[in-house]
Amino acid sequence: MALGRLAHYAFDAVLVSTVLAGVRRSSGFSPDLSSMSDSTFRGAAEKFLGVGESVFDMLQATAVNSSYFSRDGRDNQRRS
Repeated sequence: MALGRLAHYAFDAVLVSTVLAGVRRSSGFSPDLSSMSDSTFRGAAEKFLGVGESVFDMLQATAVNSSYFSRDGRDNQRRS
């Protein structure tokens, strides 16, 4: 029972971290870690966000190489 709950919380934490990575990639906004005074917490937060970056990169690579996803033309319209 406790192991299942721990796995659930770990999955939720990775999911939140991945969403934050997606927000950073799409908008450029990210949490300001320099405002954390304790270096231990700052390091843990950097690792937490790094996990989300890694998961986001894996998901993006999977989507690019998958036949189930296609690029829409919205990116080209924004740049024009």
